[in-house]
Amino acid sequence: MNNIKKPLQNTSRDYVQVSKLAAKFITLEGSEGAGKSTAMKVIKEKLESWQVPFISTREPGGEHNAEHIRELLLHSQHLAAKTELLLMFAARNEHLEKVIRPTLADGTWVVSDRFVDASYAYQGFGRGIDWSSIEYLEKFVVGTTKPDLTLLLDVDPAEGLNRAANRSNKDRIEREALSFFENIRKGYHQRVKSEPERIKVVNANDSIEAVAEAINSELQLFKNKIS
Repeated sequence: MNNIKKPLQNTSRDYVQVSKLAAKFITLEGSEGAGKSTAMKVIKEKLESWQVPFISTREPGGEHNAEHIRELLLHSQHLAAKTELLLMFAARNEHLEKVIRPTLADGTWVVSDRFVDASYAYQGFGRGIDWSSIEYLEKFVVGTTKPDLTLLLDVDPAEGLNRAANRSNKDRIEREALSFFENIRKGYHQRVKSEPERIKVVNANDSIEAVAEAINSELQLFKNKIS
């Protein structure tokens, strides 16, 4: 569920600079078929090269109780939109209280596959829930524990679903219509407009090599900014 990577002994200037920094919180966002698994691998390799301790985790899930809620979210026959939103934030609260906040406080970086931006995109634009409700829950549950950097893998919804079609046993979300994912993309783009300094867009329609290069570039810019 959470893979902890500890730093190796390294006396290089690059290592010394990054290791002195306070632990950072990085999130990865994107719709179905955006290539988040591959992107996560690229991020982890970059952090390993910086020699910082980190964990990788996910939402919904990332913690024992949150993983049980994940099963409800992904495999229930039907959930009302508000129920889906509340379950997402219930899982997120467990994730924050028991994993994310303690890990950051311990000086270990956190990389999460999805976080609160996904609720604005999926439950907000996807399910049509007013953003004011999500903003309230974000303030109540997330508080000040916000990502330092978010990488958004922006993929054409039709292309993403085409990629995801090869998966077996689609979950409840993956079975939604194309229009649902088109709305999700609009939601993510709206989030970018609201927080352009934090959320960086990566063109996930490109080749795997191009996407990896773009991610590494954004991470390097981030390091330069915080060093």
